Amino acid sequence: MNTPTIHPVVLCGGSGTRLWPLSRKAFPKQFAPIVGNKSLLHLTLERLATLNRTITCVASEEHRFLVREAIENAHAQGRQILEPVPRNTAAAMAAAALLAEPDDLLLFAPADHHIPDVALFEATMRSGVEAALAGKIVTFGIAPSFPSTAYGYIEAAGATGHGPSHAVARFVEKPTAAVAQTLILQGNYCWNAGIFLVQARTLVAALRTHAPDILATCERATAAVSVDGSFVRLDREAFEGCRSDSIDYAVLEKHADVAVVRFEGAWSDVGSWNAVAQLHPADEAGNRVSGAGSVLNSRNTFVHAPHRPVVALGTEDLIIVDTPDAVLVAGADCAEQVAEVVRMLAREGTVEATEHRRVVRPWGAYDSIDTGERFQVKHLTVKPGGKLSLQMHHHRAEHWIVVKGTAKATRGGEVLLVRENESIYLPSGTIHRLENPGKTMLEVIEVQTGSYLGEDDIVRFDDTYGRCPAAEKREALAMASAVALAIERGVDASA
Repeated sequence: MNTPTIHPVVLCGGSGTRLWPLSRKAFPKQFAPIVGNKSLLHLTLERLATLNRTITCVASEEHRFLVREAIENAHAQGRQILEPVPRNTAAAMAAAALLAEPDDLLLFAPADHHIPDVALFEATMRSGVEAALAGKIVTFGIAPSFPSTAYGYIEAAGATGHGPSHAVARFVEKPTAAVAQTLILQGNYCWNAGIFLVQARTLVAALRTHAPDILATCERATAAVSVDGSFVRLDREAFEGCRSDSIDYAVLEKHADVAVVRFEGAWSDVGSWNAVAQLHPADEAGNRVSGAGSVLNSRNTFVHAPHRPVVALGTEDLIIVDTPDAVLVAGADCAEQVAEVVRMLAREGTVEATEHRRVVRPWGAYDSIDTGERFQVKHLTVKPGGKLSLQMHHHRAEHWIVVKGTAKATRGGEVLLVRENESIYLPSGTIHRLENPGKTMLEVIEVQTGSYLGEDDIVRFDDTYGRCPAAEKREALAMASAVALAIERGVDASA
């Protein structure tokens, strides 16, 4: 008998507020290097690759290049289904099921969980196949290690007769401490991990019964997808009309044929800084350190310092998180309130509430090192073969200094090679492009000067990564012709 193929689907949504300042809206926790030098998404992809190296990811349009980079780093492959707006797990899973073959066995897994025992995870997932092929929605519950009030619970009833699965008696909302203590003492309750194994046809039928409105909007959204390489874009107008709901509320709590398989290994949803701290070993005083942190005469203090030395002296029950542009110092008992800090900063208009200093782009990344009146300094890293869009700025000039590798620079009608320790000047109004023709990472210091330095002062004429639509490209080319004519006639093209 052939072993059924499992098709992993990673749910990559999430706002990233609970692990601020490391995690932010533009760079949620699943993309941040939290465990060693790897992100949770990277680790999730490596874990799922033991089942199948071809993995589907459901993610937002905004995070598409972060997802693709994680897939490349994990040496996996597959497509990325892009949601134009967030609509929770029911819509994400519906879209993935509709875009799969009806008999496909889909394993839905969150992108931001940490499960260190990969072999046990693989074996547990495979043990749910029999129940899933019998037409059940199989959920995987975590053996609880303490009476948590942060997780929902699943009550297991009798065995289904299909492998080690049991029928689900009920789902329990996040309980009080007293109720949680009672549940774990009964022995037949486990934490709800949000991992599901189900045939595509089974999930679609359950949605049609319990959430027909969600299924109908997702059917319209998947009927008009556009494909751009590995990116599959859902129809925006249709998907925006979808109700936002979790798969638990929309389907599972109403569905009669749900089974649970218990996972006995270590698991964390890394939902707070206290949870991150638990991923690191403690010293005799309960202190935990990540990166370049140090503690002296301290107790129960966690220091996250990936970039520079951070010292905690005489502290107790503290969380200290350092990033290049923001620092969090919090009492350990306030870890669950970090999202409130993000909302406060957002109301005050603080950019660091949602955006990082380092911004990932499809060609690499840039880090805004310094900024002031009429100048900005960035550190650009361009992947081998990567190229920025052919572009122009109205209000700023740029200076490129190559510090590592060789750059191929387009400046007006010139194409030049700029090597290490060499530089090139790009006046405002000049059509230009930066490329990395080599096989190693290109590093460039970019100094911008001018009256306006915003990222929206950019006109793209051509782009390898689909960021220059046809209509916009035609307008840009017309503008380029006008600029070239103005330069030829000696007119100030930056005016």
